[in-house]
Amino acid sequence: MKVEKLLEQYLLSHIEAERPLMARLYRETQLRMVNGRMCSGHLQGSLLTLLSKLIRPSCILEIGTYTGYSALCLVEGLAGGGVLHTIEINDELERLAATFFEASGSRERIIQHIGDAADIIPRMDEQFDLVFIDADKRQYLTHYELVFPKVKTGGVIIADNTLWAGKVVQKVAASDEQTISIMAFNDFVRDDPRVETFMIPVRDGMTILRKIC
Repeated sequence: MKVEKLLEQYLLSHIEAERPLMARLYRETQLRMVNGRMCSGHLQGSLLTLLSKLIRPSCILEIGTYTGYSALCLVEGLAGGGVLHTIEINDELERLAATFFEASGSRERIIQHIGDAADIIPRMDEQFDLVFIDADKRQYLTHYELVFPKVKTGGVIIADNTLWAGKVVQKVAASDEQTISIMAFNDFVRDDPRVETFMIPVRDGMTILRKIC
């Protein structure tokens, strides 16, 4: 067994156990979705939960609901009376996510939006303490710029998949729009004076940004 897999198993054995509902959601995702690997899973989900609990946000925006795993992790840290808005472009996923939101007991704290985030975000009046970007990689910079004015100073933006299976350090084909877009996003936020930035090599890479102005 590769060292990377052994280390992952070691990490999983030294964090909070996965809740049965989350294990069921992860299994359902793997069984029903063609790209089940897109589901956050226990390791990354535990980190999202911890970050949310440390921030104690009153308002969260998630761009890319998928089957709802990451939303249920993030909602754990909401302050009293707080809400999480989550946007998903694929309307066929709405019911599956909603089923697990209801089963979790957090349904009233989660607001689902179905449609293109580039259309929905400009219509939102909320100010967010925490944003999680995990949708079309080709749209990362667009989503970042759209949401940035709606993030409170001191607020946190988390972008997923920023190491993109290691492709960011490999030779990239001109036709590989997703890798090119991820790399452009990584370069942009690194040089953006409005944020403090750190990349975490967990799973497929997560970039954490704190808005300073």
